[in-house]
Amino acid sequence: MKIFQCNMQYWLFPALLAIAYFCTIVQGQVAPPTRLRYNVLSHDSIQISWKPPRGKFGGYKLLVTPASGGKTNQLNLQNTATKAIIQGLMPDQNYTVQIIAYSKDKESKPAQGQFRINDLEKRKEPKPRVKVVDKGNGHKPSPPEEVKFFCEIPAIADIVILVDGSWSIGRFNFRLVRLFLENLVTAFNVGSEKTRIGLAQYSGDPRIEWHLNAFNTKDEVIEAVRNLPYKGGNTLTGLALNYIFENSFKPEAGARTGVSKIGILITDGKSQDDIIPPSRNLRESGVELFAIGVKNADENELREIASEPDSTHVYNVAEFDLMHTVVESLTRTVCSRVEEQDREIKASALATIGPPTELITSEVTARSFMVNWTHAPGKVEKYRVVYYPARGGKPDEVVVDGSVSSTVLKSLMSLTEYQIAVFAIYAHTASEGLRGTETTLALPMVSNLELYDVTENSLRAKWNAVPGASGYLILYAPLTEGLAGDEKEMKIGETHTDIELRGLLPNTEYTVTIYAMFGEEASDPVTGQETTLPLSPPRNLRISNVGSNSARLAWDPTSRKISGYRIVYNNADGTEINEVEVDPVTTFPLKGLTPLTDYTVAIFSIYDEGQSEPLTGIFTTEEVPAQQYLEIDEVTTDGFRVTWHPLSADEGQHKLMWIPVYGGKTEEVLLKEDQDSYVIEGLEPGTEYEVSLLAVLDDGSESEVVTAVGTTLDSFWTEPSTTIAPTRPVTSVFRTGIRNLVVDDETTSSLRVKWDISDSNVQQFRVTYLTAPGDHAEEVVGTVMVPGNQNNLLLKPLLPNTEYKVTVTPIYDDGEGVSVSAPGKTLPPSGPQNLRVSDEWYNRLRITWDPPSSPVKGYRIVYKPVSVAGPTLETFVGSGINTILITNLLSGMDYNVKIFASQASGFSDALTGVVKTLFLGVANLQADQIQMTSLCARWQVHRHATAYRVVIESLQDTKKQESTVSGGTTRHCFYGLQPDSEYKISVYTKLQEIEGPSVSILEKTQSLPTQPPTFPPTIPPAKEVCRAAKADLVFMVDGSWSIGDENFNKIINFLYSTVGALNKIGADGTQVAMVQFTDDPRTEFKLNAYNTKETLLDAIKHISYKGGNTKTGKAIKHVRDSLFTAESGTRRGIPKVIVVITDGRSQDDVNKISGEMQSNGYSIFAVGVADADYSELVSIGSKPSSRHVFFVDDFDAFKKIEDELITFVCETASATCPLLYKDGTDLAGFKMMEMFGLVEKDFSSVEGVSMEPGTFNVYPCYRIHKDALVSQPTKYLHPEGLPSDYTMSFLFRILPDTPEEPFALWEILNKNSDPLVGVILDNGGKTLTYFNYDYSGDFQTVTFEGPEIRKIFHGSFHKIHIVVSKTLVQVVIDCKHVAEKAINASANITSDGVEVLGRMVRSRGPNGNSAPFQLQMFDIICSTSWANRDKCCELPGLRDEETCPELPHSCSCSEINTGTLGPAGPPGGPGLRGPKGQRGEQGPKGPEGPRGETGPPGPQGPPGPQGPSGLSIQGMPGMPGAKGEKGETGLPGPQGIPGGIGSPGRDGSPGQRGFPGKDGSSGPPGPPGPIGIPGAPGVPGITGSMGPQGALGPPGIPGAKGERGERGDLQSQAMVRAVARQVCEQLIQSHMARYTAILNQIPSQSSSVRTIQGPPGEPGRPGSPGTPGEQGPPGTPGFPGNAGVPGTPGERGLTGVKGEKGNPGIGTQGPRGPPGPAGPSGESRPGSPGPPGSPGPRGPPGHLGVPGPQGPSGQPGYCDPSSCSAYGVGGEWMGIFLPDHPTPFSLDALPSRSSPGDGFLTRDQF
Repeated sequence: MKIFQCNMQYWLFPALLAIAYFCTIVQGQVAPPTRLRYNVLSHDSIQISWKPPRGKFGGYKLLVTPASGGKTNQLNLQNTATKAIIQGLMPDQNYTVQIIAYSKDKESKPAQGQFRINDLEKRKEPKPRVKVVDKGNGHKPSPPEEVKFFCEIPAIADIVILVDGSWSIGRFNFRLVRLFLENLVTAFNVGSEKTRIGLAQYSGDPRIEWHLNAFNTKDEVIEAVRNLPYKGGNTLTGLALNYIFENSFKPEAGARTGVSKIGILITDGKSQDDIIPPSRNLRESGVELFAIGVKNADENELREIASEPDSTHVYNVAEFDLMHTVVESLTRTVCSRVEEQDREIKASALATIGPPTELITSEVTARSFMVNWTHAPGKVEKYRVVYYPARGGKPDEVVVDGSVSSTVLKSLMSLTEYQIAVFAIYAHTASEGLRGTETTLALPMVSNLELYDVTENSLRAKWNAVPGASGYLILYAPLTEGLAGDEKEMKIGETHTDIELRGLLPNTEYTVTIYAMFGEEASDPVTGQETTLPLSPPRNLRISNVGSNSARLAWDPTSRKISGYRIVYNNADGTEINEVEVDPVTTFPLKGLTPLTDYTVAIFSIYDEGQSEPLTGIFTTEEVPAQQYLEIDEVTTDGFRVTWHPLSADEGQHKLMWIPVYGGKTEEVLLKEDQDSYVIEGLEPGTEYEVSLLAVLDDGSESEVVTAVGTTLDSFWTEPSTTIAPTRPVTSVFRTGIRNLVVDDETTSSLRVKWDISDSNVQQFRVTYLTAPGDHAEEVVGTVMVPGNQNNLLLKPLLPNTEYKVTVTPIYDDGEGVSVSAPGKTLPPSGPQNLRVSDEWYNRLRITWDPPSSPVKGYRIVYKPVSVAGPTLETFVGSGINTILITNLLSGMDYNVKIFASQASGFSDALTGVVKTLFLGVANLQADQIQMTSLCARWQVHRHATAYRVVIESLQDTKKQESTVSGGTTRHCFYGLQPDSEYKISVYTKLQEIEGPSVSILEKTQSLPTQPPTFPPTIPPAKEVCRAAKADLVFMVDGSWSIGDENFNKIINFLYSTVGALNKIGADGTQVAMVQFTDDPRTEFKLNAYNTKETLLDAIKHISYKGGNTKTGKAIKHVRDSLFTAESGTRRGIPKVIVVITDGRSQDDVNKISGEMQSNGYSIFAVGVADADYSELVSIGSKPSSRHVFFVDDFDAFKKIEDELITFVCETASATCPLLYKDGTDLAGFKMMEMFGLVEKDFSSVEGVSMEPGTFNVYPCYRIHKDALVSQPTKYLHPEGLPSDYTMSFLFRILPDTPEEPFALWEILNKNSDPLVGVILDNGGKTLTYFNYDYSGDFQTVTFEGPEIRKIFHGSFHKIHIVVSKTLVQVVIDCKHVAEKAINASANITSDGVEVLGRMVRSRGPNGNSAPFQLQMFDIICSTSWANRDKCCELPGLRDEETCPELPHSCSCSEINTGTLGPAGPPGGPGLRGPKGQRGEQGPKGPEGPRGETGPPGPQGPPGPQGPSGLSIQGMPGMPGAKGEKGETGLPGPQGIPGGIGSPGRDGSPGQRGFPGKDGSSGPPGPPGPIGIPGAPGVPGITGSMGPQGALGPPGIPGAKGERGERGDLQSQAMVRAVARQVCEQLIQSHMARYTAILNQIPSQSSSVRTIQGPPGEPGRPGSPGTPGEQGPPGTPGFPGNAGVPGTPGERGLTGVKGEKGNPGIGTQGPRGPPGPAGPSGESRPGSPGPPGSPGPRGPPGHLGVPGPQGPSGQPGYCDPSSCSAYGVGGEWMGIFLPDHPTPFSLDALPSRSSPGDGFLTRDQF
């Protein structure tokens, strides 16, 4: 409705009339308007005007009401309006108009009148004026006229009209459709025995408005047409055509045989689905179709739908008001065609027609099945097979020749039920359909997935090809925390079953999932896990040529992908750190080292993906050679020999120089590395020579010179050789060869001396430098000789900030010249300069500085926050680095930074500065929409934020609410607040894992208003089906943006009706909670919030719409974790029901959490609306989907499913017999194992219970130990008592230690511990008794005995069904009916007692005794037919592999390793008597013993218990193994090397196991181990030394012949296979238990605490040894084997060596989970003590730690995690996952060969 006033436009949606009003300005008193006038503007619009009243008033109310009844349309106008235009009127309709002036709360009397447009036009002109719009075809439509044609033929017809009711038509045009239909009906002779007319309306989903037989007269049909409601929705014409084909032309809908069938379609647009198959189906079934299109209809589509010819069966008009122009033509054509069809039908009536019969389906696969039928009678031209999914979907069809009676339906969906209909097509008609259903199989899965060829960044996957698959979908993702979202996908063709996955991260565990694709359908997935290899470090480090200042490194490469190496070496105290990166070489020299210093060196391999772990080594430089001296001997007239200390290669190349003291030519010679003497020849006789020895360093400079003077013999004189001590030449020649001596280029440790050479005859220069303190005590630092052509020299190393005197003396052939001196001073130590900051971020920044002019060894960076308390942090970098990225900083925080240069003389002065990180926080935080119990926070979005954590805290009681919202969110609202309370709202901005500081404001909620008087609401009555409902019911409502306010109100109304159907609300009835979910779920109220239906319904009405995205999975998890808790009111033993309502696909994963909830006993109903994903609803809902999944086309359709949903929910919510899902079937009953806590996740909390293998190794059973007395309050198990008829189903086993006296397998006691109902087993008397109280209060028992009953006491597993009805008790053993006895109807029980398992009948009071036995299954089913339907698939002897479901997690074994035969054990004692076996082969005749005296006959003994299949022999229990000696404490590891400057790493893996601790006190003994099903032969122990053989004793007296035993139970081949599986698993798991024990003792956290996450620090001092670890728990005893054959008693031999510890028991192990926190100490009932565990092997030495700076004594040291890699610790590792084992089993963790006594299985053996 458009309103025009003062150039402003307003829209009012609810009204159908458009009103515009104009302005004048009038003032006056309040009075009614006057002079109401009308002016017709067009055929559907009128202008109304009036005179305004006098006086002041606020405005007008304009009311327009159709006189025939209908909605009154009201509009409020301003007080300046005097005119209004009303549009969209019906010309022949009377309307009433009222104009009311109002002022505040007062209204004037109305000015009112009536009008009809046709009457007003007649007053103005003799003919009506109608506004006509030319539609472009040159013709102007005329107004509606009465249809003059009437079909008067005698032939009759069944006419079905299909009307488009989609949104595009509009309500106004739909009135014109009704008028068209009325004219159409009027043209026919309508009646029950005449022409019948039915009508269906469609949009998104079609519906029958009335069937052909609904009305008996034409007037009734016309009245129905006039009241036809408008539907609204999408345009799915194909679905609607198929709908009338399936529903309208049927006898039950009023269709008649031998009568013409007409279908008329009216639509205004193109269909959104396929119309060709359904329209062809209708035509071929004998329906003649007419198609009428209006406005936007697709004429080509109309032709496809209609019958031929198009010229008479297709109509198309431009507007709805032109539909009357085709009525006469349509009715004439329909009339004539009815007459023609009548003749054709009568002509073919003589022919025999009928449907086909005997529909049979076969050859069912996942994508196809065959349909067979028996031929229809008569001459059939074709058969048409129509099929479609039963849950809804597009129908398809196959047409075959009439001679064919079968066809294969292909391209079907897997696991889908299909509706099938087969029609016989005759020449002029078609038969009724032969109908049936069939369900396709599941798609075949990928099998034998293998992950292999694993490298650092790739792995290969291969699998067996799946027949029929169109391709495969591979998904792979890392399992590492923080990387799990990096899932990648690969699609490949069906020919590929071996693929390489590349681009993986090193040392990362990956999960690989493969689906077989069949078109767009995917099979169930197969998943494998594998860990990529770590980056390989170099290996085989070799350190050679170690001198006083150098060494050489060499290593072996490990990969061709290495791009280089990073070498880090440092001294022990961390003052000298060096780092260098080199190309991919394999050797490198280290130079410039300090003598006599311990160095740690680390070599990292550098890859494109990062760097490897280091290869480390340690070496110590040698001392500087002792002060060199020269010795001259063997003097001759022309030479002498010079000797010295051996030279060091690290000092560089050495040379020997000599020159006559009194002038002459200098000569020199280069020396070999190992040379220690040299003979100088060719000298002048009787001449004094100065001999010098010096080293030429790498930089070209020369070391200190060592000199000596020697004199050759005169030619005429010979004397013995003499040794001349080193001296300095003193002869001087007064010549000046030097000028311009300059000392410059000062540094902190060197000076450069320069001079000009003024005399070319100078042979050498002697440079002497000494300190110049200003007194006579000058100290000569050094003397250097340089050649005569050299005019400069670098003096080093010198002291900083020290003045030196430098003297240069020229030396000639004949002596020294004049010395020249000059002063010089070294610079003081200088620090870094010019601190700069860059790359600022919210948690990091980079600082850069200029290095000092003097050499440095490295830099120490110290930083600390300015305004908050915190530790001072520091790090070190090498000398070649002048920048560092500091990480892990606080956002928006100032930091003081100091940089010290480490120099030879110590640390320099600090370069200081203040740096600041960016502020990660929101701006303009303010509160709005402040209510009494809610308020909202609004802020300006931060451009880098990925999420916000919003916290509100009450300043009164400090209660908090917290939510995390996405980074694009600008507001968040909190609910459930206290009125008139002050709150602090804080917003923390998050960037990935970074969280900034809070930005906070204070705000106060509104005060409570004065409450108006309340009136009791009308409470809906409870429905009958819900009167017994008692459940914890949670509604999950989608509150996303796609719902909208209007539709959300419809959901609330639906919830109101659904909850209103419940009976009792509160703790004694049904508790209801509600969650509204979007991005974050919001609990509207909890289960225990309301105890009356009135308050609950009122809370539902006040739920506000939230808005957001759709995160269904997150919401379901919220419901599990927050609502189904004791704090929220969850009750034990009460059904837990969830109803999910959503309109779209979830934006997170729902499959995993839904599956977990369903497997944990939750019943989930899923209701989808409009765009919801049906497959996702099926995943969310419980099974079967037909009861738990609902789908509606729009929010108005909730009424269709309301009754059915309420019925199913209330049936599920029955506390007397809740619904459960068992073996693929919905059953009412109780899962008693879950209720007693005897399930894998809960049994550890039940005292006196242990889990053991059951009938198959994949089925667990639970041993109830002696006096465990497992019990639960009856109110938690059966709060409403037991039903009148039920079946108890037990799968259990009597044990050898089960007492011979009676005990109750299960019974219910009252509060005085008196039995009310139960089942008693008498192990001595071999009877079974059921007892209860009958309806008259009398105690009644029925006892069963006999051979079949005795069978259950023989020691095997048996399944018993005890069926209790009102008149009988039946016993079914192993799915075979055994006996039945009559009883009276039972009375109900009280719920104030307890239910107990295994209680001894003799027990009295609440603390009695109980019997031990094994229980695998216990259910109570509220039916007496369950025993007949059960197949006993859990029993190996009765299991039928074809009809029984597959065993879960079955294990297969490919090889069983056996060791060498051990020495014979001592003879076994006599075993228990076993059952009768089959006749064996004739054994060899034994030696004849002496005849004994005839003894009296012994009494007949009782039959022994039936033993399991004999695969192993039980020997005598081995002696406890000797306790191992405590291992020695390892030495602390050597000093570590510094880490490189890397990006911040993730949290490290757990450290290595600590040193062995002191012996702990023995733990409490565990319960005795069970007698398992036959165990495999144990892994042979290490052969011990054999004791001396005892002497053979004389033969014993033959015993009396035993009685014939009973025949044992036969076991099937399936049992044998099951035993083989158990043998395999026991062998593997026995070794797994050893590794699990090792791994479980490795500490989960390192004791090292890093103050900054970033580059590895320099080495710290070796830490003190860690505290000793605790002693591991003793191993569990293994399963005993079968009883052995009695051996011949001999003399007892000497005691042998103590045996090794027995194998640990078998347990089921699941896939490896993440490390959990340390749990509390477990409790166990006392039992026989287990043997002490064998001592673990001594661990390998740890790797080198990372070097740190010199500091105070550190905390206790920790092991480098890399040293633990062999045990699967310290990183991800590759493992084999065994079924149900939580710990991976690594082949790499096995030793390559076993050592005597370790008991380990080696890799080769495996």
